[in-house]
Formats: sequence, C-alpha cells, structure tokens
Amino acid sequence: MGESKPNNATPPETPTSSTPSLSLSSAEPPKPPTPPPPRSLIQPSHKKKSKTKVFRVFRSVFRSFPIITPACKIPTLHGGGISLPDSRSNGITGTRVTGTLFGYRKGRVSLSMQENPKCLPSLVVELAMQTNALQKEMSAGTVRIALECEKRAEKDKTKLLNEPLWTMFCNGKKAGYGVTREATEEDLNVMELLKAVSMGAGVLPGNSDIDGPDLEIVYVRAHFERVVGSKDSETLYMLSPEGNNGPELSIFFVRI
Repeated sequence: MGESKPNNATPPETPTSSTPSLSLSSAEPPKPPTPPPPRSLIQPSHKKKSKTKVFRVFRSVFRSFPIITPACKIPTLHGGGISLPDSRSNGITGTRVTGTLFGYRKGRVSLSMQENPKCLPSLVVELAMQTNALQKEMSAGTVRIALECEKRAEKDKTKLLNEPLWTMFCNGKKAGYGVTREATEEDLNVMELLKAVSMGAGVLPGNSDIDGPDLEIVYVRAHFERVVGSKDSETLYMLSPEGNNGPELSIFFVRI
C-alpha cells in the first residue's frame, strides 16, 4: 500500500475588491441652507423734531387723547367729552409715516410702522385681532383701535412705543392683548415686497401654494399722521387720498 502524502497545498487567497471602501471623511458635506434673498431696506433716519412750535405741540396734546368710553377705562372729563378729529381732515399736524396692517386671513393681524416704505420697521405690534375680523370692521367705515398699558414710575424712561404688552380695544370693545415684537424674517419679507407700494391694499402669496387662500397674506398700506401728545400718548391717523371715501382708521397708544 502506498503511503498517503500530506496535503501541503495552501488555501486559495480570498479575492479582495479593488474598490476602496468609503470613509466618513470622503462623504459629501451637507449643502448649506439657502441664504435669504438680499434686502434693500435701510435704517430709519431718527431725525430729531423741533421743539420750538409750542402752539403746535399744545394742540397735538388734545388731538391725541384716546377714545372716551367706559370700556377703555378712560375717566370722563368734566364739561363733556372731547371730540376726536377726523383722520382725513387737513388740520392734523404731526409726522407722516408709513403704516401697514398685514396678516394671514385666519391669523392675527400685525401693524408695522416705517419712516417710509424703503426703511426697516421702527415698530411692529401683533394685534389681538384676526385679519378677517379687522377687514369686516374696516368695511363698516370707521375703526378706532386703542392700545393701552399701565403708567410707569417717573424714574422709568421707557418710551411709549417700546412697551411690550398692550390691552387692545376696537371701537370701544375689548379685543385682547397686543404684543410689541422685533420684526421677524417674514415681516421683513413682506416689507421688502411692498417697498414700491406707498398706499393700497391687496394680497401677497404665503409660504404654501397648496393650502388654499387661507395662507395668503392680506395687507393694507397707507400714510399715517403720527401725533405725539406726550410721553404717555401717541396717535396714528390714517390719511386717505383727497376725495376718497374709504375707511377711517385711528390707532391710539396710551399709558393710563
């Protein structure tokens, strides 16, 4: 019988792939977020007002009184109430600013105040009212909005329009609470889109093309006469073009 020979054959080598394995370092980096569109809005000038016209300031104090109504907690003055001026009269004196009321149809309406349409907002207040509700009030002809807050101590130098929280009344009825806030990206986008509009009303597209008209942004833009009565009272009177019988809108800011 022949002796069996030991199997000295080496096992075949396992074939290796010539394709190098991917490492984390070779993975493509995530794409950076799309930058927001460039804006051309400029800073307001913050021009100081002249204090030499004493009579003009004295007359503005009386024209900037808020709505005289028990619902607004304004004390009744002896000798009868004070008649508020027509916002379309030529007798109102003050600084002309651009005011924009805007918001989603079923969302809360916001007020933006600018030195002019090309400037960044100097004030944004989210009002305690839905946009469609304000539209109904304006269609009736006259809207008077009072924004009230409590008086501060004499040493407190907070400016009236820097107050963070307001109790809001619309045509004498309490509507809720308004909030002063910094302008959001969406606010700035709206102001940028309306930069060429000095006065008018319309609809802007919202963030969605499939959710229907409820996500459209409704806006009303007009010139307002800003009358500073004192450190505790300011008023915005909407100015209508000559011969226009559009809605009358007044907005009162007051500390009581």
